[in-house]
Amino acid sequence: MLNGTEDEEKWLAEGIAGIQHNAFYMHRALDSNNLREALKYSAQMLSELRTSKLSPHKYYELYMRAFDELKRLELFFKDDSKHGVSVVDLYELVQHAGNILPRLYLLCTVGSIYIKSKEAPAKEVLKDLVEMCRGVQHPIRGLFLRSYLAQISRDKLPDIGSEYEGDADTVMDAVDFVLQNFTEMNKLWVRMQHQGPGGVREKREKERSELQDLVGKNLHVLSQIEGVDLEMYKETVLPRVLEQVVNCKDDLAQYYLMDCIIQVFPDEYHLQTLETLLGACPQLQPTVDVKTVLSRLMDRLSNYAASSADVLPEFLQVEAFSKLSNAIGKVIEAQLDMPAVGAITLYVSLLTFTLRVHPDRLDHVDQVLGACVKKLSNIPKLEDSRAMKQVVALLSAPLEKYNDIVTALTLSNYPRVMDHLDIGTNKLMAMVIIQSIMKNNSCISTADKLEEEDFKEEQNSVARLIHMLYNDEPEEMLKIICIVRKHTMVGGPKRLPFTVSSLVFSALRLLRQLQGQEGDIVGEEASMTPNKIFQLLTQIIESLSAVPSPELALRLYLQCAEAANGCDIEHVAYEFFTQAFLLYEEEIADSKAQVTAIHLIIGTLQRMNVFGVENRDTLTHKATGYSARLLKKADQCRAVYACSHLFWVDDQDGIKDGERVLLCLKRALRIANAAQQMANVARGSGGPVSLFVEILNKYIYFFEKGNKQITSSAIQGLIELINTEMQSDSTNPDSVADAFLASTLRYIQFQKQKGGVMGEKFESIKL
Repeated sequence: MLNGTEDEEKWLAEGIAGIQHNAFYMHRALDSNNLREALKYSAQMLSELRTSKLSPHKYYELYMRAFDELKRLELFFKDDSKHGVSVVDLYELVQHAGNILPRLYLLCTVGSIYIKSKEAPAKEVLKDLVEMCRGVQHPIRGLFLRSYLAQISRDKLPDIGSEYEGDADTVMDAVDFVLQNFTEMNKLWVRMQHQGPGGVREKREKERSELQDLVGKNLHVLSQIEGVDLEMYKETVLPRVLEQVVNCKDDLAQYYLMDCIIQVFPDEYHLQTLETLLGACPQLQPTVDVKTVLSRLMDRLSNYAASSADVLPEFLQVEAFSKLSNAIGKVIEAQLDMPAVGAITLYVSLLTFTLRVHPDRLDHVDQVLGACVKKLSNIPKLEDSRAMKQVVALLSAPLEKYNDIVTALTLSNYPRVMDHLDIGTNKLMAMVIIQSIMKNNSCISTADKLEEEDFKEEQNSVARLIHMLYNDEPEEMLKIICIVRKHTMVGGPKRLPFTVSSLVFSALRLLRQLQGQEGDIVGEEASMTPNKIFQLLTQIIESLSAVPSPELALRLYLQCAEAANGCDIEHVAYEFFTQAFLLYEEEIADSKAQVTAIHLIIGTLQRMNVFGVENRDTLTHKATGYSARLLKKADQCRAVYACSHLFWVDDQDGIKDGERVLLCLKRALRIANAAQQMANVARGSGGPVSLFVEILNKYIYFFEKGNKQITSSAIQGLIELINTEMQSDSTNPDSVADAFLASTLRYIQFQKQKGGVMGEKFESIKL
């Protein structure tokens, strides 16, 4: 058992050092053509692979160091003029190595040369090697040894047309060798799950998954053997591979190898051996994800059918749909614990398959829907949202294929499947059907299809009704709001956005009622206080998180913040702003929605006078930061210059920070300049000159307000910059920007002509 990452790194370093040390002396022996010394040090080098202390990942690093050295040793073995020993004698000689693991690595290396020499039939040498490798039964060491055997032999198999081709049974010899190596490797791989203490099973399975490709490469080699035709695949290869898959009784191996079979062998082979392949599925372990295996098989066959109309008769000939349908039924029966979503996913794949391969067979479509109804009838109530989505996918597939709602609704099992949906999902499905009708201009000719209510108008009516509820007595009005809230909160996610808004504004109206009364409305002795109403408002708006409707919730939080400002309750106003910022950060992802939201935040914050310096600075800093991180440069620019108003508020004497106003405007200018440069790079598109004109207007606004940081020379420089940009050859004419600039310049000229103090301020600006 490993004692930790540090120990493992130490053991790996020691192993690599051992390989390098012995490789050094091996190289020296090779350079001096000393076979005896070369064998001695190569065996010592390979002995480092006998370790049991490393995880598969670390062992692979060690193995690759040794593998690189073996390639150099192989070159030496090939040239008998250097060592003076025939390949036959060399094959015998390396078998005298002391330890079995180094002996077998050397034997495989020399065996590769032995086959190339053709002094013995390839099949005899390969048979000898694959049998000898049985001597290593340690899972990791054995896997890597057999992986090395597969690596050095893959171009030396006695295949048809190969230079190592033998007698009439030559292909069978190659197949037998690969299958035997595959079988032994899979046994070693499966045995890994029993190594070490039971408490580290999850770690062991992760390590095993890292080694799965070593086993799977054998199947890839099988698929590349020229002589493996459909007949041999059907009679020999597939049955023997499936026998190993089923008998190993290991869920990880079964899932990976079934998927591997589907991926590496040709589509035509799968179609012609469908019954055999599907027959193995119900025999797999209950924990194997058979639905994914079958779904991938059906997807692959669907693509094969779509690739050419010529192959469709084959599907009919082998009765592919019938076999797939029966196999799915057997798998669902065998796996009693399969969740509903798994079974429905299989039916979705089968339906997709038949719609692509046999689109004219409506009976097949109805059969799949009927099987789904049968499965759902065993479930009292379908509550799994994932299963619901799959049912919607099942029902949507015929609509998308036939582009005709009437065709889909003629399927007898179609409405029976819909009966198992909850109210919300049923309405979603109804919307899908309506959209299909609209998209394809389907004609509805019967009255019974016109029962769908005008949902939006209904909910607007409910919202108007809430606004009609009013009582002059605040206590009674609060009771009314609480009762309405109790009933509307169970209305479901589609109704809540309508009713929540009405409830919020009813509660805000109640707040204004309290403010209009005489006395201390914030006093804790009062039976009802603004704080209590604000708590209620928070709970009402939080219900929108179940919809979800973040943009509406953000607007409502800002409305409540303004109300708290009117009641002069700073901590409540700050909390509502905090909630608005959280929604912005976590829930509002659409760039247009972000732009709208940030301007709402800035506008609301600018009107607030309840905050102390610290709280206002915190909120202002956040708003400015979000503005500068909007997706589009133009949006960034407009939001940043809008933030300048947060630092200069006319009716609040304490908020006139000219320096920070200037910083905002300069930042907006930098963003506008960057946007201009980006637009100039894009040929044929005009730069956003209007951004500069907008910023110019902000400079003029604060200049008039008496911000000493905004000078006439700054305005003059900005006007000159705009004129330069407009005259640039790289900028297309922009009539809107031209008109905007002309209007701005006329305003400056008007101020200059008006005279007085303001006229003097503008006098130094040259137009």
